[in-house]
Amino acid sequence: MSAPEQPQLYLITPPELELSHFPGALARVLDSAEIACIRLSLASRDEDLILRAADAVREVAHRYDVALVIDTHVVLAQRLGLDGVHLTDGSRSVRMARKELGADAIVGAFCGQSRHDGMTAGEAGADYISFGPAGQTALGDGSRAGPELFEWWSQMIEVPVVAEGGLDEETIRALAPVTDFFGIGEEIWRSDAPEHALSRLIAAMKA
Repeated sequence: MSAPEQPQLYLITPPELELSHFPGALARVLDSAEIACIRLSLASRDEDLILRAADAVREVAHRYDVALVIDTHVVLAQRLGLDGVHLTDGSRSVRMARKELGADAIVGAFCGQSRHDGMTAGEAGADYISFGPAGQTALGDGSRAGPELFEWWSQMIEVPVVAEGGLDEETIRALAPVTDFFGIGEEIWRSDAPEHALSRLIAAMKA
């Protein structure tokens, strides 16, 4: 299955949210572009903070009829009535998450740069596979999920693929023909006007 002519947008929240203003910033982004899915991706392991953030983000997401998934926390996804979960341990938890959340939930899996892990996660029931970082980043060991991985996946595998991590305009132009989604997060939230930062990335996607 080839990737669509223009990938869809998959929005990733910043790792720390200021709940007094983030819902407003999120709403401006959702006003500015069509978003396929939002992922609540917090660095905190404070359950109360995660619950409050999930409530705030869910209110905005549902107002715009956008699916909301949460990193890792299968139990919280159930308890909060979210649309699904994004697993960060590759293929290891996919079957468990699918069993717990049911057939209708979204289950995604981040598989780094591993084709094999991506294929295993897809076979286990993942709705999408995420590879990254797709661009240059100083984080981790510097390894990247390069264009050749996305090109191979789009030609050989039917499970939708997300490119995320270190995205800039050049990387987006290169990957637009071979990915189904761009996972965009810190790339726009670092800006005082995230909706404008997103519009620049969308322009690169269409170039």
